[in-house]
Amino acid sequence: MNVDLSRAQWFKSSRSSAGKECVEVAFLDGGLVGVRDSKNSTGPALVCTPSEWDAFITGVTGGAFDRF
Repeated sequence: MNVDLSRAQWFKSSRSSAGKECVEVAFLDGGLVGVRDSKNSTGPALVCTPSEWDAFITGVTGGAFDRF
């Protein structure tokens, strides 16, 4: 999938601090969602469909990715 991200409006969570481990998200045309490393704004980004994003958020809030 080749998506033009040049006009994307990236944002960080309001819960994000000045720490090093942050991601930025952009809601894109067609319902797509972009995710990138906030420390590397010119680097690569992941782009997912709405259903993929929903599955990810469900997993995060349900603890599927907890390390402990």
